[in-house]
Amino acid sequence: MDTFSRLHEGLRQVLAHRIGWSELRAVQEKAYEAVSGGNDVLVIAPTAGGKTEAALIPVVDGILKGGFSGVAALYLAPLKALINDQEDRFSSFCLPTGLEVLKWHGDVPKGDRAWKDNEPPHILMITPESLEVLLMERELSLGLAHLRYLIIDELHAFVESERGVQMRVLIDRLDRISGRKIQRIGLSATVGNPEEILSWLSGSRHGEVLVRIPAPPQPKRFTFVVEEKESARASALARIVRGKKALVFVNSRSDAEAVNTALAGRVDQLLVHHSSLSPEMRRETERAFSEYESSCIICTSTLELGIDIGNLDVVVCIGPPPSVSSFLQRMGRSGRRGKPPYVACILKDACELLCMVAVIESASRKEVEPLHPPKKPYNVLVQQVLLEIVRKRRTSQSHIRRFVRGLFAFREIKPREIDALLGVLDDFGILVGDGDMLMPGPGAESSFGRSNWKDLFSVIKGGSEFRAVTPDGEMIGTLDARFVAGKNRKSFTLGGKSWTFVKSDDSHELVVVVPGEGEKNEIFWTGGRTGFSPLVCQAVGRILSTGGSMLPLPEPERALISGVIDALPELIPRGICILEKPGKRNYDVTILTFRGRMFNGILASLIRSESDRRLTVSYHDFSVTIKNAGKVGVSSTIYDLLMRLQARRTDSGAKGLRTPGTETWKFASALSPEILREMAFADYYRYPEFLQDFGTVEIFLTDPGGSVPAV
Repeated sequence: MDTFSRLHEGLRQVLAHRIGWSELRAVQEKAYEAVSGGNDVLVIAPTAGGKTEAALIPVVDGILKGGFSGVAALYLAPLKALINDQEDRFSSFCLPTGLEVLKWHGDVPKGDRAWKDNEPPHILMITPESLEVLLMERELSLGLAHLRYLIIDELHAFVESERGVQMRVLIDRLDRISGRKIQRIGLSATVGNPEEILSWLSGSRHGEVLVRIPAPPQPKRFTFVVEEKESARASALARIVRGKKALVFVNSRSDAEAVNTALAGRVDQLLVHHSSLSPEMRRETERAFSEYESSCIICTSTLELGIDIGNLDVVVCIGPPPSVSSFLQRMGRSGRRGKPPYVACILKDACELLCMVAVIESASRKEVEPLHPPKKPYNVLVQQVLLEIVRKRRTSQSHIRRFVRGLFAFREIKPREIDALLGVLDDFGILVGDGDMLMPGPGAESSFGRSNWKDLFSVIKGGSEFRAVTPDGEMIGTLDARFVAGKNRKSFTLGGKSWTFVKSDDSHELVVVVPGEGEKNEIFWTGGRTGFSPLVCQAVGRILSTGGSMLPLPEPERALISGVIDALPELIPRGICILEKPGKRNYDVTILTFRGRMFNGILASLIRSESDRRLTVSYHDFSVTIKNAGKVGVSSTIYDLLMRLQARRTDSGAKGLRTPGTETWKFASALSPEILREMAFADYYRYPEFLQDFGTVEIFLTDPGGSVPAV
């Protein structure tokens, strides 16, 4: 019997008569077999490949056949906008069969965040932070006691972050509430190590099935524009998107506003979409984009995730994306509904072209970045300990130990380390003890107790941005605190519109603004680009060392990349190469690693600490540079230094690594310097992985004299 005919009659009728299906896609067939067999499942399929339906069909079928009451399925998403976007799709599947769907997040009016007529819906759509709030409400959380299925959308967006740790804790807690092993169904388009991530999601509780459907072969169209002048790049962009449906991806919010300003008046229906715009403005952008025959959105990664923005003519990348995963998400926005994907790349020089080609080449090899969950997430551990104690008002130390040790996300944290953390929380007044009992202390109440412990529900650290509102109270977005504090900043551009400061309220992190008079000044945000992934960096090194790209590039682009290759001496694939060249006073040394900014930052720190004299060391994505390192032949000295570091292979040489500031983590004020450093080494620097990589890589000393391009 085929899968379609095995579905519950009500679901089959919906699929046949409302959606027009008479059979399922391969990904949906395989997901149905895996889920109906009682397994935890990870579905890997291209963007628009039917992943959502692959999860929904077996879940809705199971609920209908089982006649389950209460919340039987929970849909967990990283973005409120993604929940809003998926609401209609879920409703079209569920409502005709008599199943109720409810969305629940911070933008939903508070009065609607409750069970209607005290009857929980069959399917609840929610973010991790809102689920944390819901679990604090005893009566409401009882509605989750019959939970059977958990769908986690865009799983890759969670895995490596502290939100992912919180999400992983929450799904374990849901098992405890329901008293059963809730089936977990993860959805993603891009994961480099899917088997590992499936094991992380499931926790080896029962069967695990990976459903992986590769993208079908199809032609893809790429165009490249390499222009040094910003004005020329803007003109090229205008020509590409004019009269078309286009998404233009940039790598920062500041770039989004700058590109929008450069295109103003040259492209009809020009829109902006990034995380500092208010939810209302982002929704308005999405609505306007869908209404017009031709329109263009300048956006950041906010539109990489699964929000459906309809059919596209072209995706444009302004500069190379930071990762292959990001590129695949962007390219997946085009090529829907029978059209081949079309990606235009606008780049400023040969080195940007080289990086863009490295990204595309890696994608063509089906190489995607592996994901690594945090191992020592003490910051989230503090949050969860405090939430558990606040939830129970007071509880025993032994209960907290059992609570923590039963959570998969904290499996790398030893019992003695849990005890040490509780001791620090007691010393800092975060907790107070009464014999074996623990209660929130004055430190917890002063730091996190505002608005009924609202600060505990999220691990996302705020406080560095001001809300920008009109005199009528309409929020337009957020501004960087340093930008607000800057001198002579009276006007700025946000969301493609000009605004003028009226006044600011530092105590409430609020800025009142009014529409400007057409003057558009720069705007910036702290942070921004974090560099290319190690996978992209290694792909760049592979192209340089093998003498060119495997892609069928046009002759002008091939010649530009050849120029970069010709400027280098012969490189060794996957090795570390040391080059020496004359500097202003002495000789400079460049260490080409092609391993990413974090690897190079650690290596630079080790070089400084190991050297017997003060060195001027800098680093970037592909290399470490030592200025004025010494006289001719000094590269041999650096080679010997690296060999000593490589032979050591312990963390004793890492004393020079600075622990990031406490502003890096939301709950850092509750952690001792020793615990902060341990967390930083494990998850910020990923130092054990650095040692493993550096300890096995070959190091080569290249003949002096080769010039080094600024890659």
